[in-house]
Amino acid sequence: MKKYFYSIFLLTFLGVLIYSLSEANAKKQSTFAAKSFYDLSIPTLDGKGVIRMKDFKGKYVLCVNVASECGYTRQYEGLQKLYSQYKDKLVVIGFPCNQFMGQEPGSAAEIATFCKKNYGVTFLLTQKIDVKGSSQNEIYRWLTSKELNGVSDATIKWNFNKIFIGKDGQWLKYFGSSTEPMSTDITSLLK
Repeated sequence: MKKYFYSIFLLTFLGVLIYSLSEANAKKQSTFAAKSFYDLSIPTLDGKGVIRMKDFKGKYVLCVNVASECGYTRQYEGLQKLYSQYKDKLVVIGFPCNQFMGQEPGSAAEIATFCKKNYGVTFLLTQKIDVKGSSQNEIYRWLTSKELNGVSDATIKWNFNKIFIGKDGQWLKYFGSSTEPMSTDITSLLK
């Protein structure tokens, strides 16, 4: 009889525990899901400031996962040109990421120096983040999940994938690594 009582007690306790955890997780997910692009923010590369997406209301935003030792690294030049040419209506944000064959191994200072010295980068760079997996940054969670952004899922397959956000903060388009920053696929969205 005692075994039966303990078994029931244990099953009840486990049921309540699982239910509580699932409720907490659901609340956490629904809280995140309610966020818009403008609710998101991230520290700057140097860690001294915060990039708040709400500051870009009324402008297009191009989010790009970047790396210093990739075959596509030369796209920094095109990203800088795009930013310089359209900065009255476009914000370019580079998100350094070391998830693809360790092609962004440097420290924040090394990344900043590399970008400035080799490509004259003046567009925004964030802290180094994960753009996929269990440690995915919440901005990239929003950018890659239709459930969160309301438009489309996207898979970040390599460095220099690009996601274009409209002037109203809505997800517009995904571009793979091979799409050059100054391509008409991208510039036509700015006209």
